Amino acid sequence: MPEIKLHLGSQVAIRKPEFDRLLDNLVKAGYQTVGPRIQGVAVVYAPIENLKDLPKGFISVQEAGQYQLKPSGNERYFDFTPGAQSWKQFLFPPRSELFAMMKENGHWREELIHQDVPRYAFIGVRPCELAAIEVQDRVFMRPDYTDPIYQKRRENTFILVIDCLHPGGTCFCASMGTGPTAKRGFDLKLTELDEVFLLEVGSEAGLNAMQDLSVESLALKWQEDATASLALAVQSMGRALPDVESIPTLLLKHLDHPQWNDVGARCLSCTNCTLVCPTCFCWDVEDVTTLDGANSRRIRLWDSCFNPAFSSQAGGNIRPNTTSRYRQWLTHKMGSWVQQFGVSGCVGCGRCITWCPAGIDITEEIKAIRVEAKE
Repeated sequence: MPEIKLHLGSQVAIRKPEFDRLLDNLVKAGYQTVGPRIQGVAVVYAPIENLKDLPKGFISVQEAGQYQLKPSGNERYFDFTPGAQSWKQFLFPPRSELFAMMKENGHWREELIHQDVPRYAFIGVRPCELAAIEVQDRVFMRPDYTDPIYQKRRENTFILVIDCLHPGGTCFCASMGTGPTAKRGFDLKLTELDEVFLLEVGSEAGLNAMQDLSVESLALKWQEDATASLALAVQSMGRALPDVESIPTLLLKHLDHPQWNDVGARCLSCTNCTLVCPTCFCWDVEDVTTLDGANSRRIRLWDSCFNPAFSSQAGGNIRPNTTSRYRQWLTHKMGSWVQQFGVSGCVGCGRCITWCPAGIDITEEIKAIRVEAKE
């Protein structure tokens, strides 16, 4: 068999045991490999070393307010859909120390905090999650301002995307145009079949990670199976959101719609939806001072527009109730976000539906507003 020379855009197959060699190559290149693994009763993102760490033989059953892992009945490693965690936690950490102030000899000295950042290799990123990372790129690496914490972490990240062949009950990435396959933005893309992984090289870093792997040409059957599986995934989405382009205008023109009061009465303002969302980026700062007042640290931490204090300002709270806070979240996420960043703030991952304790479904809320708007 002639040797296969890899290049950018190459599409090849590897036998599944070869995946461990791929991970080894990433580690040798200085990356910390992070991927999905089971912790308790859910899938989390944590350090992995080999195939044995992955959730082999499991699927995740998700509906509004429900999440459960179940045996899949097969030997695949990536049949599940993600849990509550997203890759956001590694690029935009929940807590970041910004600087410290020390009082010495009656004078204050400022010290900027410089932290060593791991070179992460994200293993098993879903296409919707890759789209979410690209959304946060627009937020934190704007032409007029770049967040140095995010930028440093992002520039050192390797991304291995996995085609999502088994979407969950709350997924609607097909509606949002973010899945179930990725077209760009990855270093490597993987499609899992029963006997092999299909791999596509998307960058020089991906090409380097493939060195010395035993690769095979794509058999016609494998290509047909992958194409058919992706087509079935589109049809198997648990949710759908039609006419996405009209949603910003729909929401922003109906700020007084009675549906806001209806959902506001059900919403607990618990902030779950914003914490699990892979694109939400609200944050606050907190100053922590020692009892003697000689040392202080400023910390950036995740916040949520559902927190009552988030919209408090001189003269009162501009969003004093849950209804106004939910309306702000949804109209920003699906509406004014497009005006700000040129893209929707929603990627259709369905996390906000799955992890809402009240079972609120944003696809149903938008449909309810649309139905009455047409009447």
